[in-house]
Amino acid sequence: MKTITEELFETAQRRAQELGLPYKGALLPMEAYRILQENMQAQLVDVRSRAELDWVGRIPGATEIELRTYPGMQPNPSFLDQLTNQIDKSLPVLFVCRSGARSNQAAAMANEIGFSDSYNILEGFEGDKDEHGHRGKISGWKAAGLPWEQG
Repeated sequence: MKTITEELFETAQRRAQELGLPYKGALLPMEAYRILQENMQAQLVDVRSRAELDWVGRIPGATEIELRTYPGMQPNPSFLDQLTNQIDKSLPVLFVCRSGARSNQAAAMANEIGFSDSYNILEGFEGDKDEHGHRGKISGWKAAGLPWEQG
């Protein structure tokens, strides 16, 4: 009998194949949280900028490595070096950003350098904008009611 974690990883892998993604899997926020709670080897990497972490909020226990820096959102030239130095590439790594776009890029980049167990957290921390142009209300980690703290 499969564990819940194994089933969630399989669902994420099927989703990635269906979407044609260049990494192992794509998780919804609640799925990612369940995996992080039940699989002590899973690693969470938040790729948002320092400004986002400070002003919008943080996920407790996440390793924070900027993919792009504020202001200007310039690429972080040290991203892959920092990732390699801080994260075990033999273990599952789950990437999160604001909406799922930068974490998609981070998971793809990580996969290219040998992080073969890379997953993107779809919807990200704040998710899509609502009808008023605000994030964090209709989708994403915050909207799902998952743990976070103000920066």
